[in-house]
Amino acid sequence: MKKNLKKVIVFMMCVILMGSMVACGGQKEAKKAEENVKITLFAAASLTGVCDELIKGYQEEHPNVEIVTSYDSSGTLMEQIKEGAECDVFFSAATKQMDELEGMDLIASDTRKNVVNNQVCVVTYKDSKTEVTGLKDLSKAKSIALAGGSVPVGKYTRQAMVNASMLESVEDVSTIPTTDISKALGGVEINECANVSAVVSAVAEGSNEVGTVYKSDTYGKEDQVDILEVVSYDLTGNVIYPIAQVNNEEADDARIAATKDFIDYMTSDDAKKVYEKYYFDTDVE
Repeated sequence: MKKNLKKVIVFMMCVILMGSMVACGGQKEAKKAEENVKITLFAAASLTGVCDELIKGYQEEHPNVEIVTSYDSSGTLMEQIKEGAECDVFFSAATKQMDELEGMDLIASDTRKNVVNNQVCVVTYKDSKTEVTGLKDLSKAKSIALAGGSVPVGKYTRQAMVNASMLESVEDVSTIPTTDISKALGGVEINECANVSAVVSAVAEGSNEVGTVYKSDTYGKEDQVDILEVVSYDLTGNVIYPIAQVNNEEADDARIAATKDFIDYMTSDDAKKVYEKYYFDTDVE
């Protein structure tokens, strides 16, 4: 009887010990899962508002993940990535920049996804009394804010003007100088801007009479700017925004995992509702 009792006691102690070891292991795994991680997002300037809102939502669910953002022209951000800037996620306002990085094996191709579409708009400041009604009569403007050709919105504007027979066709519309556009419009003054945010600001504050921006850029600025024309996709082509993981040599396994999880969140059905609120078109393939 005593021997049986001893066996029972030994058995129970073993069970307790094993349970303790499992619990300890679980705690270690939980601790590992909650490891603080920092990832860097490079995103087109036109994504500033929607990305800030989405990031806030993501960090509420993942408080251990810090997301550092850099917003600028997609062309500028691409060059920074090519030069070795530390970046984990690239969210471009055009496929051209993403294609170039993919061709250099600087992004993880299997993570690349088309997220949203956008539309180019001709805008003016409130109560401007401009005679301009849209793209085809831009020559009536006293001054125009226009992004450079390396900036996606500047490229799409040039493409629309070529397709509308306002500019001569060239192999790469992004190479059309601003001076040529001014000449084609009868010598109108053009303020060449470094990114779409600068265009919005120049028009909203009245420094320039009109400008071309994305429809999403007018979100929250309805009391500052008026849309004169939403330029059709027939003229601009699709304005696709792709996202992808950047091949960051500095990233460890935890950082890579967080990066992929963040991209999944940014391309989720819940995220689509936020994009649509900011006037983006989520009907993309």
